[in-house]
Amino acid sequence: MAEEENAEETKSSGGGKGMIIVLIALVVILLLAVAGGAYFLYSQGMFSPKDAGVNQEMVKKEEAGDSKETFKANIDDLVLNITNAKGKEKLMKLSFAVKSVEPTIAAIIEEYRAEVIDVVINQISARSSEELLTVGGKALLKEELLEEINSIINEVTSNNEDVKANNIKQILFTTFVIK
Repeated sequence: MAEEENAEETKSSGGGKGMIIVLIALVVILLLAVAGGAYFLYSQGMFSPKDAGVNQEMVKKEEAGDSKETFKANIDDLVLNITNAKGKEKLMKLSFAVKSVEPTIAAIIEEYRAEVIDVVINQISARSSEELLTVGGKALLKEELLEEINSIINEVTSNNEDVKANNIKQILFTTFVIK
């Protein structure tokens, strides 16, 4: 009888060691997942120091409020080179309008058209055609273009107190063709 109890204790203590190894493996996997997630957020610019400068600039300028009156400026007929996931080149035709609370937005966009187009080219070049064809890809592109174009407008109008910061409220795609 005593030998059977000793045999059972030996078997159960071996199972406990296996359980500890599984728990340690799970903890290591969890730590790797958290580290990977943090790296992804960092690489996407969530923790970038440039955000601090933008926040300070916004304190200097009055934030553009929600106004009932909006104004539009168009960027028409951009033809861009993009690639798909396999590296094959494609062409894209893009036109869009920016919707703003600033009455002079059309003149500002026209004057700094080269800077705006450069931002668009950089954002499009960073994506594949498959990503741009999805609804989520288009929404992400709109968000990033909105942020980047507002940044340009804020920078070039920083010494003009009449132009409010972050006055562009929406990007509207009017032509979006990938061939």
